[in-house]
Amino acid sequence: MANKPKNKMTIADRAKQFMPFAALKGLPDALALKEKITVDKIELSEEMAEALDQEMHKLAKGKIAMVVYFYKEEYLKITGMVARIDETSRLLQIVNTKIPFDDILEVNVE
Repeated sequence: MANKPKNKMTIADRAKQFMPFAALKGLPDALALKEKITVDKIELSEEMAEALDQEMHKLAKGKIAMVVYFYKEEYLKITGMVARIDETSRLLQIVNTKIPFDDILEVNVE
């Protein structure tokens, strides 16, 4: 006769045995930060600045634009509707993201 366990473990308790365990809290985040590739901000040439200026003049509220910009030692790409162009503060807002003009590398207006 086979011995049956006296107290049968619930499925939820059995599943807990196989859940991941983080012995060092925050280690995965710290490693991800260390792996992040950082870059220096690109200095625009005259030709690049002129091409960027031409595309910036095509921007208008409500248009869809793709913008590549520098943020915290990396370049990010966002595509969305232009919500605001503030020439006084030199800010471009794509949906909820505010981008300083000086951090913009590339703009394409659709």
